[in-house]
Amino acid sequence: MKQFQLTNDTLQRGLKVFSLLSIFFLVLNCYSFTGSSLSPETKTIEIRDFPNNAPLMNASLSQEFSTAIQNRFLQRTTLKGTKEKPDILIEGEITDYSITPTTISSSVNAPGGNIQAAQNKLTITVRVHYENNVPNEESKSFDRTYSDEAVFSSDLDINTIETSQVKVVNERIINKIFNDIVANW
Repeated sequence: MKQFQLTNDTLQRGLKVFSLLSIFFLVLNCYSFTGSSLSPETKTIEIRDFPNNAPLMNASLSQEFSTAIQNRFLQRTTLKGTKEKPDILIEGEITDYSITPTTISSSVNAPGGNIQAAQNKLTITVRVHYENNVPNEESKSFDRTYSDEAVFSSDLDINTIETSQVKVVNERIINKIFNDIVANW
């Protein structure tokens, strides 16, 4: 049977590993990976519906955007939804929804050289009013406009655009709003 001997070298290695693990767990306990800039006093939120006031109407855009932004804040923070005296109020409106051509292609073999859009761009713009009602946090309130876009093939029909591209653009805008309010970037 072999005897185990502790040498100075083995002890020093063990102490180094123990020290590194201790420092790691200490740092882990001190740092929050959420990066939230919300104060601990912030407990409630109200997110009102975002009406679609864009000149070009998408019938489901208001509901889709409103539901998605509410879900983002309620699922990714500890905030509770309320209608009475919220610590945070988020409201606004959809001010632009447009589809414009970005790339033109021409058919060389067609008589008269028919010109058609090869790619289109979907743009959505949202005006946001953010109100922080927590004492000593009021200065964080703001009014901002957020906009994003997606470029897609002109071969896609309007139904495909409204089920896929609108969702992508909404998600990007909501990410920007969420980061400006919650994330400490």
